[in-house]
Order: sequence, then structure tokens, then C-alpha cells
Amino acid sequence: MNIKEIKELAKKFTPEQLEMCIDQTLKIGHPTLEGCELSGNVMEILNTLAKAETVRELMEQGMTEVEAIRELARRIRRVQGVEK
Repeated sequence: MNIKEIKELAKKFTPEQLEMCIDQTLKIGHPTLEGCELSGNVMEILNTLAKAETVRELMEQGMTEVEAIRELARRIRRVQGVEK
């Protein structure tokens, strides 16, 4: 998980813009929104964009950036079965 990329995207774009980048990546293989260009294969790009969208949504709900990233990490661990 590239925290730096996730933080930058979450600060720069709204959840709706990040969703648009995800849609573009699914349709044409890469996002076209300026500033949303990421390196890596399609799955890595989608993974980063989805994480950034989650962080941004949490920040808009009142969490600080650090709290939102910690919550994202908790959710990932929960899904992976590491945390209950």
C-alpha cells in the first residue's frame, strides 16, 4: 500500500472524482483525469484509487487524514481476517 499516493489523491480529489478515475480505469485501462495518472498495472491502479476514495470519504465524515488512514488499515486487516 503506497500511503503517499493514497494521501495525495485523497487530498486532491473528491470521492466522485476518484470514482470517475476508477470508472475510466475499468473502461480504458487508465484514468484520464489530470493528476490522477498512476503507474502500475490496472489492478494496482484500481487498488490505490479505491483506497484513496475510502480515505477521502472518511475525511469528509470528520476524520483527520491520519485517522482515516488508520481506519482504512483496520478495514483491510478485518477483511483479510487478521482482526475481528
